[in-house]
Amino acid sequence: MSKLRNSTKEKLKKFGVLSLDAIVMAALIFIDQYTKNMAVLRLKNQPAFSIINGVLEFNYLENTGAAFGMLQNQRIFFIFVEVIVLTVIAYILYKTPNRKKYKLMHILLTLIAAGAIGNMIDRVRLNYVVDFIYIALIHFPIFNMADIYVTVATALLILALLFYYKETDLNFIGFNQKKFRELK
Repeated sequence: MSKLRNSTKEKLKKFGVLSLDAIVMAALIFIDQYTKNMAVLRLKNQPAFSIINGVLEFNYLENTGAAFGMLQNQRIFFIFVEVIVLTVIAYILYKTPNRKKYKLMHILLTLIAAGAIGNMIDRVRLNYVVDFIYIALIHFPIFNMADIYVTVATALLILALLFYYKETDLNFIGFNQKKFRELK
C-alpha cells in the first residue's frame, strides 16, 4: 500500500513539474509572438528604430531561412527538424527524474522548446519568421525573442552537460552505452 501511495505521489509530482514546464513555455511563446506582432505593427515598412544609437536597434525582417539567413526557403525542412527536436525534448522532459538537480535541465529544455515553437508558428502561419532585434555595434544578424531563447538555452545546456551533469546523471534517457557496445 505504501509503494502505491509513493508511486501516486511521484506521478502527481511529475504532472506538476510538466504542467509548470507547459505554463512557462506558453508564457514564453506568448512573449515571442507578442513582440513579433508589435514588430509587424510598428516596424514593417518603416526605417530602423534606434534604441541605443549605433548599438541596438529594431529593424523589421522577414526571414525565410535559419540563423544568419542560411538555408533560405527551406520551410518544410525547418518544420520537420523542429518537430523532431520538440519530440526529443518532450521525451527527455517526461523521463527526467523529479530531483532538484534536474531543474536546470527542465528550464533550459523549456526555453529551447518555446523558441522552436515560436519560430515554427511563424513558419506555418506566415511562411517566414519575423525578426526585428539588431545589434548594430557588431553587425550581428537580425533576430527575435525565440532565437534568444534557443541560443542562450542551448549554450547553457552544452555547458551544463560538459561541466554540471555527469554521464551517469543522464542514464534516465535510456541510452545505455554498454548495451550499444554489445551490439557491435
